[in-house]
Amino acid sequence: MARETADLHVNPADETIRLGPLAVRFLITGENSSGSIAAFELAVPAAQRLAAPAHSHDHYEETIYGIDGVLTWTVDGKRADVEPGQALCIPRGAVHRFDNNGERDAKALCVITPAAIGPEYFRESAEVINAAAGGPPDRSRMVEIMLRHGLTPAPPRPEA
Repeated sequence: MARETADLHVNPADETIRLGPLAVRFLITGENSSGSIAAFELAVPAAQRLAAPAHSHDHYEETIYGIDGVLTWTVDGKRADVEPGQALCIPRGAVHRFDNNGERDAKALCVITPAAIGPEYFRESAEVINAAAGGPPDRSRMVEIMLRHGLTPAPPRPEA
């Protein structure tokens, strides 16, 4: 029996999800890849820190490919700058976060294998982050959303 391809879509989740100043645009969702891969574009303005807590995930790898600007990823306490044309694979269980420490906007392609999270995680997180109106988001709500979607928040770091 021939495989039906009439349902092919380019950028099936054609929406931009705004999490405060950050923007996420899914290019491939788990629904469109039989759960094998999810891929999204991440746009981070200059001098922007991630509002959500550092986290890990035990059920998938996350690979970051730099498109524009530089994102500084901290993975298990080690910093790595990802520039255009460079890739970083974040293994399962590694605690990580990112920041744009530069004066230039940054953009990266994030690939999740298998496709354990999708647009719904980012939509729910956006509600909490956007409700904070530039202040710190409600950590307990962020933690609840993260846990429900398979992310494990890292304990808060003491401020230096």
